[in-house]
Formats: sequence, structure tokens, C-alpha cells
Amino acid sequence: MLIHPRGLPSPSHRRKINSTYFYILLDDIVLTHSLFLPTEKFLQELHQYFVRAGGMEGPEGLGRKQACLAMLLHFLDTYQGLLQEEEGAGHIIKDLYLLIMKDESLYQGLREDTLRLHQLVETVELKIPEENQPPSKQVKPLFRHFRRIDSCLQTRVAFRGSDEIFCRVYMPDHSYVTIRSRLSASVQDILGSVTEKLQYSEEPAGREDSLILVAVSSSGEKVLLQPTEDCVFTALGINSHLFACTRDSYEALVPLPEEIQVSPGDTEIHRVEPEDVANHLTAFHWELFRCVHELEFVDYVFHGERGRRETANLELLLQRCSEVTHWVATEVLLCEAPGKRAQLLKKFIKIAALCKQNQDLLSFYAVVMGLDNAAVSRLRLTWEKLPGKFKNLFRKFENLTDPCRNHKSYREVISKMKPPVIPFVPLILKDLTFLHEGSKTLVDGLVNIEKLHSVAEKVRTIRKYRSRPLCLDMEASPHHLQTKAYVRQFQVIDNQNLLFELSYKLEANSQ
Repeated sequence: MLIHPRGLPSPSHRRKINSTYFYILLDDIVLTHSLFLPTEKFLQELHQYFVRAGGMEGPEGLGRKQACLAMLLHFLDTYQGLLQEEEGAGHIIKDLYLLIMKDESLYQGLREDTLRLHQLVETVELKIPEENQPPSKQVKPLFRHFRRIDSCLQTRVAFRGSDEIFCRVYMPDHSYVTIRSRLSASVQDILGSVTEKLQYSEEPAGREDSLILVAVSSSGEKVLLQPTEDCVFTALGINSHLFACTRDSYEALVPLPEEIQVSPGDTEIHRVEPEDVANHLTAFHWELFRCVHELEFVDYVFHGERGRRETANLELLLQRCSEVTHWVATEVLLCEAPGKRAQLLKKFIKIAALCKQNQDLLSFYAVVMGLDNAAVSRLRLTWEKLPGKFKNLFRKFENLTDPCRNHKSYREVISKMKPPVIPFVPLILKDLTFLHEGSKTLVDGLVNIEKLHSVAEKVRTIRKYRSRPLCLDMEASPHHLQTKAYVRQFQVIDNQNLLFELSYKLEANSQ
């Protein structure tokens, strides 16, 4: 099915379809309009559509106005907090709202809709530059930089591009400055803040001593960030850091010393129960998953070149998945005693089973992938100490995470689960990428509505997974808070070469 990019279903067509289908079509357009029209342009077209309807008399004009009301209502209901990131959208929405409410008497049968529209316009945070700016928001520490217990114990809330954060930018000698910045700040803005903090005098562009911004990973890989790039904070790797330096000191940059030190004694993982760890993993990942707006999935796959402002929470969730995977490998490879190391493998398999039982497939996948890390799986002597029951259970888990036949085993399992569910998010992104690359958005100048519907259906599965609240029975005690803090601020080794070094020290001759 194809429709014009700027078209809405005509009243005569709407009469031929039932209300359920019309709602789905409306939802499809709101969720996927950015594939063929930027949000501001989409709202402008909706505004003009309403104005043109004002020149029509009779049922046709009224039907078009009612269609605009339905579209704007659903748009506001879906976008909500994201609208503060949409430049220029606030004015258009308010103008259209005033036009609709001016004709309120025409919608006697839609009284509930007009009341809902009024409530949404009053409560949704619209960004309107000419009006007085809202009070400054609380500055949020970028959690990876500031490992404070009081901060990590707080319930996570969604990040927006306009949020202000504290972050650290390092110098070549590993000293650092702490700056205050918008999450969506450009590299140029970040360097301006660093320069001001260092009390540099302003230098003309192109001077040899002007600063550049570099992302340095724990393995020593360096990425020079371009001045116009934005939202770089959430794109950093787990143990990557931002460095400000001059061009002549770029080659000499080295990563910060490893935060994880190999030292005798048991780490926290040896002292906690698998049930407590699994429950805290699920609770934290549910918070992170709830922070991701469903539209971030569309932006991540279809609009990567527009910057990461729209996808900050999704990026952080993906990084957390990687962090858990590296946490499993780190804990196993830091355990020097063979017997305790085998017990640790057993504990992680239990944690994976409990996460699956919690319907937290993100944690389940991450733990299994951590145990499948090549530096861990090569520890033959350690795996041989594992009881047969746990070896068989882990083989079942590997089969469940096997990507063969398009992740058939995983899809069968998750299809039988009822919400709340935390899915393996990377697979949702893979499916959306397949839809994106498998068919054209526009065909002969018309929108491919079948593609939009397929994309929207995938996004609606996310809505279904979160349609019920998560309820976990966890005690409130000092021990509980200690475990919670541990789970929410893992310190991990993400340098695969270093993980292999640790592995070979434990079992030099394993294959």
C-alpha cells in the first residue's frame, strides 16, 4: 500500500475501515513519520492540512479537522518528553492547538478528545525559545565517571539532550578537569568549556596549540572527534575517556591505568547470593529499559547520521549490556584459585537461569555471552570441575542464544512470555535494520506504508513488553543496599588483550 508523503486518510476512506485499523494506521504514521518527513515539517504539513480543511464546508471539512485532532492527540501522547528536544515544534503545536480549540463546538461527539488534547498541551514540555526559559534542571552526573553510592542507588530517569551533566575531560598527563555541559553538546562546545576551565586565552582556529578532543579506549585505540560532532558522551566505550590535547601530543596519548587491579582476596561476587544478584540486575535493567523511549529505536536505526541526542538512553542500555558481559569475564579471570573459579562459573550459570526466570533476557544473554568470552571458554581445567548438571544447563543456554535460523530458539521462548519482559535489545535493532535495508521507504514518490507498518509493529512489541509493571520481592536491608550498589556500578576490564593475558596466567596450556 502506498500513500502520498503529505497525505492523511481521507474521510471517505476512513469510513471504509474500522476504528481499530484506523488507530493502527495513525500509530504507524506517528511512530515512523520521520522516515519521510522531519518532525517539524510533519507538524507544518498537519497545520496546513487543518487550515485547508477550514475552507471546506460540510462533512468533508469537518472530517478533515477531526482527523487532524486525532493525529495531533496521538502525536502528543506518543512524543511527550521528547518534544523538548524538537527545535521549532513548540510554536507549531500551540498554533494548531489554538486553531482546533477555536472550533471546539464542532467536536461535540469528541469532547473527551478535546479535553485530553488540552491536558497534553498543558503538561507536555514544549520548547518555545521566545518565551521565558524554564528553571535550570538538576545537573546529572554521567554515571560512568562518578562512582558514588548515593548516586547509583537512585532510580534512573531518562536522559534528554538538553540535560546538563558533569563530566571529566583528561589531559595527556592524566590530570583532568570537570566541566558542566549539555548532553547534546558539540565537540566544539566541550573544548570551549575545557579551555575556559584551563584559563587558556582564546586562540585563532588552526593554531598549533589549539585543543582537539580525542576518545581513548582502554586498549589504547584513539578516535579524533570532529568539532561538529555532538552527543559524544553516550557514544563512549565502557572504559573509554575523553582527552583534550594539542595536535602534536596526539600520538603520545595513552589510556588511563586499568581501574581493576589483580589483588589477593575475594571480590564482592563471592559474597552475594545468585538470587540477589539476578534480582538486582533485573530491577536495574528494567529501570534502564523503561527510560528508553520507543522512538529511540527508530532514530537509532534510521537516523544515525542526525546525531545521538534522540538515542542517549538506548546507547546507555546497549553499553550496560556490554558492561555485564565484560563483568562476568572479569570476575572469572580475576579469581586465581581453580576451585573457587569453578564455583564462580556455577554461580554465573545460576544467575543466568534466574534472570531467564525473571524474564530478563537482556541480563540472561549478557551473562551467557560473558561465559562464552574466548578468554573464559578456553579455561578447560576450570570447566572440567563443573558438575555435569551445570554443564548441561549451560549448553541449553548456549542453544537458546544461538543465532542460527534467525535466533529461532530465542524467538520461540520470548513469544510465550507475558509482560513485563526485558528483551535482548540488540536483536530488536537487528530486526529494524533488516526492515530498513530490505525495502524502500519511498516508491515512485509515494510512501511505502507496508514498510512503515512493519517498523511500527516491531516498535509496538517494545510497548507490549513494558505494558505491566515489574514486581520483584526484595528486602530492604544494609546488605540489600550493598548488593544493589555493587550491581549498579560494575568495574570491568574491557580490554580483550588484557583478559587473554589473565587467562593464560591461570591456565597456560588450555585449548
